[in-house]
Amino acid sequence: MRKNNQYYTRRIHRFLGVFIGIQFFFWTLSGLYFSWTDIDEIHGDHFHSEHMMHQSVNDLIEPSKMDSTLQISTMELRFVNYQPYYWINSEQLYNAQTGELKPEITEEEAKEIAKIYIKGDLGIKSVEYLTETGSHHEFRGSPLPAYAIHFDQAENLVAYIDAKSGAFQKVRHRSWRWFDFLWMFHTMDYAGRDNFNNLLLRAFSLFGLATIASGFTLFFMTMKKKRKYYK
Repeated sequence: MRKNNQYYTRRIHRFLGVFIGIQFFFWTLSGLYFSWTDIDEIHGDHFHSEHMMHQSVNDLIEPSKMDSTLQISTMELRFVNYQPYYWINSEQLYNAQTGELKPEITEEEAKEIAKIYIKGDLGIKSVEYLTETGSHHEFRGSPLPAYAIHFDQAENLVAYIDAKSGAFQKVRHRSWRWFDFLWMFHTMDYAGRDNFNNLLLRAFSLFGLATIASGFTLFFMTMKKKRKYYK
């Protein structure tokens, strides 16, 4: 009976080891990459500067005079290419000096904003206007529409500018993309990459515990057998 128990325990341990071994490899590989990289560099902080574009203005229009039908719940004064604007209700941009509604910033304005925030005199290779992004896109979960400004740079640097507010959103580059790719394997969210509570990850975590438990079981089984042999 003891021999049969060892036999089945070994079979279970070997099966679990093969079944989850590849995923364990990716967990280890991604963990090594995360621990050996600087998260600030992954975020691209070394590529952009915290530029506020602020300047002194004293001829701002009163918000109540812009549109009599406009109901304001939130309002922020922000500068787009050094020009003052009211960002109303997190969805509408009004010129703070003329009261004119600005539906979206133009492509040329987006280029200028990107150049202001990105360090160095980099050339622009191309511009994309994004209205939708997939679950694996590097700009997923961020406000749309947006401009993707592709710079002529060794790491395929891309800056994202909010088309409605003119705000600099984020920057993406090769190291971040490697991080994101390995993050997908780490979270096992192969549908969207960011869900750390998915069923597949939970299942493999339990399988991992079962593998460890079967290994300890085999260890104590064989230890008992060796003790009897030496006696």
